[in-house]
Amino acid sequence: MYKRKVLNNYGGAYIKKLIVEEYNMFEDIKQIFSKVINRAMVVCENSGHTIAYDFAEVSKIVEAAATNKPVKDYELTRYACYLIVQNW
Repeated sequence: MYKRKVLNNYGGAYIKKLIVEEYNMFEDIKQIFSKVINRAMVVCENSGHTIAYDFAEVSKIVEAAATNKPVKDYELTRYACYLIVQNW
């Protein structure tokens, strides 16, 4: 997993997290990480925060053999990172 702090067009900071597909990790690790993110999203919604803001879903094009494929990615706020760690 690769994380990088960047600013969006409005000056807000977020953490760029590339899902493990880019690194060809094992399928069970991807499933575990997806479950953790989903639990963190539920907690985010229950706390009154907006999921679309804290877990902005984006896609990235990754070269895969002879073709390019889109990979799901998230732009995480600091709060979203906190929730992921708490739900790990």
